Amino acid sequence: MDTDRALFSPQLSIVGDVGADLVLGSLDGWPTIGTELLMPRSELRAGGSGANAALASRHIGQRTQLISAVGHDHFGRWLAEQFTGLRTHLEVCDVETTISVGLMHACGDRNFFTTHGHLQQLSAQHVLKHLQPAEVPAIALFTAPFLLTGLRARYEDLLAEASARGYRVALDTGWPPEGWDADTLAEVRGWLQHCDHLLINELEARSIAGTEDLDAALALIAGELKPGASLVVKVGARGAIGFEAGRRTEHGAEPANIFDTIGAGDAFNAGYLSARLRGGTLDQGLAAGCRTARAILSRFPRKTIRAGEFADCVAA
Repeated sequence: MDTDRALFSPQLSIVGDVGADLVLGSLDGWPTIGTELLMPRSELRAGGSGANAALASRHIGQRTQLISAVGHDHFGRWLAEQFTGLRTHLEVCDVETTISVGLMHACGDRNFFTTHGHLQQLSAQHVLKHLQPAEVPAIALFTAPFLLTGLRARYEDLLAEASARGYRVALDTGWPPEGWDADTLAEVRGWLQHCDHLLINELEARSIAGTEDLDAALALIAGELKPGASLVVKVGARGAIGFEAGRRTEHGAEPANIFDTIGAGDAFNAGYLSARLRGGTLDQGLAAGCRTARAILSRFPRKTIRAGEFADCVAA
């Protein structure tokens, strides 16, 4: 192996969604139609699960590449400029860029308004072209499969191919717009058999397993994964639960005064996977994920975060 090339090769490859996010807040309640409100805080930034995880990786100093798509317009060109310090492969689609407006509520909840845009056109050919065989210990994180409809029909094949190319496969499913019907559950179970790391939230875990008993859900889902795989369930402000080799572990999140919770799970993913790439245990990965999410979400606006500023979040 060429040592210089191996050192340059990204350890973490992210295949997922990228869009333009405008975050505004806070609202005490829905305004009357036809009125205008002034928001005390706002930020225009790259968003989407894939973008959030990639930017969080940059913040913690993790060598990363992002494989995604943008629209053929001003926002697409602007998005391409937001990932300085990362290797990016952004397919330019001949449609407008997907845009989301996130409204933060004083209670801590939020609403999103999102356009269709380019996300449906990210192609499997583009992904496979840039997901080159791994030359160093590497993980490929796949995010938002239900939004990337151009990939969805070939998703199981993509996961299998990533594994064949030397990657440990990580998956964050997100929520299916159609809900967890029988066909969707069967589709997702086909994906799970290729996963080394499954990163989902509590509601997704209960839905996939078809049970309200979280411990039972952990055992059921873990049985669908590769032998020796790690299952991680993110439980919001409570932290995260891990299940590996039949053992359940949990790491609590430290309290924090956070205005903008958008991308919390994506920041967790970056910290967790970076720790595992460094040889960390499941417990160390959970701790790194929680620290990373807390550090990034405590900063608003996030554009003030410098590359590598939060590297200590994943220090062994």
